[in-house]
Amino acid sequence: MMEDIERFGGVRLGPGTLYGAITRLEKQGWIAPVGPRDRRQLYKLTAAGRAHLQEQLENLGRIVRIGQRRLENV
Repeated sequence: MMEDIERFGGVRLGPGTLYGAITRLEKQGWIAPVGPRDRRQLYKLTAAGRAHLQEQLENLGRIVRIGQRRLENV
């Protein structure tokens, strides 16, 4: 997961940051573990997680569109 985040986001997260985020996402019910818990735990996005992600992406889309319009007027 850390390698994937680094590839697409250009940011290297430390294990503490990543595991803290995973814990928070799981407590919110946005992700759930898949299979037995071991060193390389797999997670899936829950229905609640998908809905929350969709909402966040729509909000970010609005911010991007506003920013692009403002740049056009500069």
